[in-house]
Formats: sequence, structure tokens, C-alpha cells
Amino acid sequence: MSLGGQLSQTSLMRGMVSFLREKAWLIIAFLVGVIIYHLPVPDGLTREGQIILMMVIVAVILFVTEPVPLPTVALLIIGGQVILLNKDANVVASSLMSDSVLFIMGSLMLAVGIIKQKLDKRLAYLIVRITGTGLFQISVGIAVVCGLLSSVIGGHTVAAMMLPVALTLITLTKEHTKNIKGLAAVLLLSIAYGCAIGSIGTPSGGARNAIMIGYWRDFFFDPTDPSTKKYIVDYLAWMKYAYPIFLAQLPFVTWILFMTFKPEHKTLRRAVAKLRKQIEKQGPIKGGDWAAIIIFLMTLAGWITLSDRLGLGIVAIMGSALFLMVGLVRWNDMNTGVNWGVVLIYAATISLGVEMTQSGAAEWLAVSFLHLLGPLHMDHGVPLWVAYTALTTLVANTMSAGAAVAVLGPVTLHTAELVGESPLKLGYITAISTSFAYFTAAAQPAFAIVFASGYLRTRDFLKVGWRMAIMSVVILLLAAEFYWPLLDG
Repeated sequence: MSLGGQLSQTSLMRGMVSFLREKAWLIIAFLVGVIIYHLPVPDGLTREGQIILMMVIVAVILFVTEPVPLPTVALLIIGGQVILLNKDANVVASSLMSDSVLFIMGSLMLAVGIIKQKLDKRLAYLIVRITGTGLFQISVGIAVVCGLLSSVIGGHTVAAMMLPVALTLITLTKEHTKNIKGLAAVLLLSIAYGCAIGSIGTPSGGARNAIMIGYWRDFFFDPTDPSTKKYIVDYLAWMKYAYPIFLAQLPFVTWILFMTFKPEHKTLRRAVAKLRKQIEKQGPIKGGDWAAIIIFLMTLAGWITLSDRLGLGIVAIMGSALFLMVGLVRWNDMNTGVNWGVVLIYAATISLGVEMTQSGAAEWLAVSFLHLLGPLHMDHGVPLWVAYTALTTLVANTMSAGAAVAVLGPVTLHTAELVGESPLKLGYITAISTSFAYFTAAAQPAFAIVFASGYLRTRDFLKVGWRMAIMSVVILLLAAEFYWPLLDG
């Protein structure tokens, strides 16, 4: 063989080895899928249900390991329903679009319109004017603002808006000292955990909330049975259950952060003085800023007053249309600013969740899980809530919260039916528990955004995350045991 041929063969071999290393988990996922596909059908499970569970397991492996772009997993889910389940393509296509998906899409579009106005420094200065210059008070203020905002427009949006706020304060402080790792951790994680706990407050706080609302309606509402109207959960109904839980967590966030880290400064007086000068140079708030605020408040009012009649999704996309009509944002901005792959992922996972119910896979999983909990006496009441809180938290730390609810939601709701629990109560516990994904920088979009600043280490999230998780779980279980019965009564 010539030298050129040997070099070409060597290059080809190296390319194949590199490809196999890069796609190892993709190959493993497909092998797992093939094995499950050819296994005997377990007792109590249909062949269709077995295929659905195979698709779920393969999707989870790909979500966790990311050997391919995540929207690719969504495309595989869609194609798999047609090819493996012999579903009509039009039926599968129709299952991808629902009010929940419209709501997610509209919320992402609204986020682009809000970020476009660049109100970050003004927001930073507004916070410090209210809180003063003490670091503890500023951290409280950031957590409160992030929580309140993320409860209505989504944590990833708020984190993107607030990151420049924290970085402004960190940068202005850094000029006076070299080591500010503790201070930076407190400010940045105030954003991350403020967004995490706030996202449970309203249906617009996260896709997980809209997905669970859709499941309640699809699985339990019967127009001919007035008693099932309670499963049509509107904006205010969700807030009554979830918002107090968010508010109860707020006082603990900064306390836990200061207990975990040791900030180098107790006051940011010099940084705030410089920030004030920068704001003065910007001048007063312009007309476009006020228009953006008014449109957002109108959209929020529509969610509160019209969602039961129009749906959350229609209100969201009409609010986005207003941003475009007024000229506050261009379609090119929407087109490039919205992660359309995220919309596709949620649409596909919701569709897969519906298939889990229709195929009986969700009920089979629920029964199997209850059989595991039975010997531990955790198959009813508070122990069952603890089990599902732990399961949901674990799953949410390995994939997005929305995907976790899309997959676990049907299982949770069937479990509630089997043991005589309220599907509403166990559904709220599942949806809210997905916000307890506190342990890694990749667990939530808001975490990834603040981690990208370069001031945090991956172990910082674990150091504070387990403390936050214990606090959040305790508050959720207390609310489910003592507060929610007051609403039902």
C-alpha cells in the first residue's frame, strides 16, 4: 500500500474512532431501545405501552447525555410515534399543538420583547434604592425581584435580564478588591434560586405548570359532568395553591446563601454610587420602555381574567403580537431570540405523555411504583407525597422541568386515581417539585445563565443546593398537609 493510502486509511480510522466516542451514548441509547423492543411484554402492559416506555427510556438517556442536539430527540419522538406505533401522521401532528405549547411559545416571544428594552441597569438601581447598600439587603432584593418576575415571565428570561444587574455590582466592586468569590456567589445565586422558587408561582412561571394544567383538563374534565369542572385550573386557581409556597421560601434563600458562602464585603456603597452616575447619563425612561411595560401588564391581566375562556396560550401569543404591532420588536428579533427547539421539545414530550396515558403505560408504571412503595408503607398519604417529591426532584435534575412533568405527570395522576388521592394535590406536588432541581449548573436554564458568568464553580450549586432542597421540600409538604385542605374546604 502506498504511503498516501496508509495516511488516508489512518485518517479514516481516527475519524471513525472520534465519531464513535462522540456518539457513544447515542449508540448505547439505541441498543437499549432495541433490547427493550424485543423483550417479552410484561404482565399488565400492552405491546403499545412497551414501545412507549422504550421511547421514554431512550429519550431520557439522550436528554441526560446530550450526544445530539436536544431538538433532535423531539424529532425522534415524533417519528417514532408514526413508525413504531403505526400512528397516522396527521394524528401525531395534531397532538403536538395544544394551548400549553402555544403558551410556552408565546411566553418565549414575550421574553424577547422585554429583554429588547434593556432595562437591566435601571432595575439594578431601583433595587438598591429600595434595599439600601448593604449586601444582605441587596441580595434579598435581587431574590425577591427575581422571584416575583420569574413567577410571571419564566426563570430563564429573568436570569438573562438580571445577570447584567449582578455583574454591574460585581464589576464595580471588583475595582476595589481582587478576591470577591463569596460576594459574587451570593449575588449570582440570589438570581438563580430566586428564579427557581418563583417559577412555581403562576402558570406562566414555567412550562411545567402549563403542562400539568393541560393534563388535568385532558385526563379528567368531562363537559357533561359538572363535578369535573374543578380540573379546569385557571391562572388564579394555580396561584392560590402555589404562590404562598413561593413566598414562604423567599425569606430562607439569602439566609442559606450567607450560611454557605462568606462574602468579602458587607456593603456595596462605592459600587452603588458609580451605578447612580451611569443611570443619570442614560436619562429618563423613554416612551418605548413604558409601552413595553404596559403591554406586559395587559398580558398579565389577560392571563388572570381571560385564561379560563381563551386559554393561557392565546393570551400569550396576542401579547407577543402587540409587541410586534407597536414596533417594540421586529420579527427578525423574535425569530432569532426565541429558541424554537425548546418549543419543539415541549410539544414532543407532551405528545409522548399523552401516548403514555392512552397506551396504558402510565397506569402500569403507577401500579409498579406503588408495588415498590407498599412494603415501605409509602403508598398513601404524606409518605406517598414524599416518594413522588423525591422521584420528581431526581428526574428534574437530569432533564428539563417541563420534560420531567411531561413524562411523570401521567404516572402521577394515575397513581392518585389508584390510591384515592386527589389528582389535583398530587399533580401540584409533582409540578412544584420539579423546581427543586438545585444541584448542578445544568439543572435549570437560569442556573446555566448565571454559571456562564465565569464567577461560579460547579460545586457551588451542590454546596447550596442540598440545603435549599431540604427547605423547599419541608415547605411544600407543610403546605400540602395544612394549607391546601383550607382551599378545598
